[in-house]
Order: sequence, then structure tokens, then C-alpha cells
Amino acid sequence: MLTLTTPALLFSAISLLLLAYTNRFLALAQLIRNLHAQYKQNADSVLLGQINNLRIRVHIIRYMQILGITSLLLCVLSMFLIYIGETVWAEVIFGVALLLLIASLALSVWEIQISVKALDIHLRDIENKK
Repeated sequence: MLTLTTPALLFSAISLLLLAYTNRFLALAQLIRNLHAQYKQNADSVLLGQINNLRIRVHIIRYMQILGITSLLLCVLSMFLIYIGETVWAEVIFGVALLLLIASLALSVWEIQISVKALDIHLRDIENKK
């Protein structure tokens, strides 16, 4: 049986997750601005490739945030439905909230994989210059 405390348990987890997503977004935004300035000074194809990679990652993070926020909203809606006695709908809505949270986390894993691949390229470049 779903109670008011069950959806409320996700509040702190989702809030911390959204904070982590926001920090990743802000770090990427700063990196994009720096690379943009470098690209204007020296139109290098490597820089352009990095900027394109970062564009993909920023879009993924946007979807991660949207899914996380929607999950939180549905948790609140689920709590409201429990409060007014609509437990069946509350359980359905809470289930959808969990699925959205899973999707958000899956996108996070994908974004991390892209980030690691980009770092591997830099590491290989350093190794090749030895």
C-alpha cells in the first residue's frame, strides 16, 4: 500500500540528483564558452569536434533535468492523490514517476560514457606526443 511517505522519500534523492545535473550543466557551459573563445582565435577542427561533443552532452543533460523534474512533480501529484483518497491513481502516477527517474538515470550513464570517450581522446593525444 502506497502511503504519503513513500513518494516523499524520493524528494531528497531527486533534489540531490538535480543539483548534480545542474553542476554538470554549469561546468559544461563554462567549458563551451572557453572553447568558443579559443575557436574564434584559432579555427581548429579538434576544437570544433570538442564543441560538437559538448553540444550533445548539454542536450542530454537538459533531458536528464526535464525527466528528473517531471518525476518530482509526479511524486507531488501522487502525494496529493493519496491525500484525497485516490490511491489507485496515486500508485499509477508514482509508478510513472519512478520510470521517469529511471530514464533520467539512464541518460546520465549515457552522458558519462560520452564524457569518458572525450577524455580518452585527450589521453591518447598526450600518449602519442611522447
